[in-house]
Amino acid sequence: MTDRRELADFLSRRRARLTPAAVGLPPGARRRTPGLRREEVAGLAGLSVDYYARLEQARGPQPSPPLLAALARALRLSDDERDHLFHLAGHEPPRGQRTLTHVRPGLLLILDRLHDTPAQVISDLGDVLAQNAMAAAMSGSLGQLPPGERNIVRRWFTVPGARGLFPAADHEQLGRAHVASLRAVHAARPTDPEAAALVAELLARSAEFRELWERHDVAVRRSGRKTFLHPVVGPLELDCEVLAGAGEGQLLVVCTADPGSDTAGRLELLRVVGQQQLAGQRG
Repeated sequence: MTDRRELADFLSRRRARLTPAAVGLPPGARRRTPGLRREEVAGLAGLSVDYYARLEQARGPQPSPPLLAALARALRLSDDERDHLFHLAGHEPPRGQRTLTHVRPGLLLILDRLHDTPAQVISDLGDVLAQNAMAAAMSGSLGQLPPGERNIVRRWFTVPGARGLFPAADHEQLGRAHVASLRAVHAARPTDPEAAALVAELLARSAEFRELWERHDVAVRRSGRKTFLHPVVGPLELDCEVLAGAGEGQLLVVCTADPGSDTAGRLELLRVVGQQQLAGQRG
């Protein structure tokens, strides 16, 4: 059973201890109370403001585990605090491989402080776990999507238009890279039900995936240069560095431009676009 009063109190107190700077948001106008506003937490977690407000008012429905995981990231909860949140909501905390979906506060702090370059945390299976404002402005805010739709491999092979962010000439190479990476993870964790389920789903849904899977190419995710096609600022030629994250199976991907290049100028414009998008969400 959900302990609604304790859950509401916990959410409210954890929200009050956070500053906008701690989560990568501009300070905005003078605040009457400490901490983040409800609408800011809702935006970070990909929830409606009304839904989150009802949780803090002890009158909301029982939150689902994926929703709790999103709240834990938005509120920068430690592992122990994350587990407490699950218990208050009447769920068992994630164990085993599923603990990899929780991004540690320290890694989120690094992500937020990269204010002038796109960066995101992904799992080795391709699940986007967290994005900074620049990454959301460049490729869309995947945090607003249901958890199952945030996987970049699944999106590549099953979502129409998901490849529009990249030049058509790069699609074949990127598709091969996605499949080769997934095969490496699947082989390294043969008993992982999430990896097995993702492979089985894509084999059933995509003829292109089946063809590439049969090639048995294997390669882990590595750094490299990619071109992104943004509808407002234009093409962005970025060096994407893949770094090990704070937990096993998590990767921090940071995309940077050559100093003084046309892309560097477009990135600055993208930063303005991202700020405008955030302002629009808060409004």
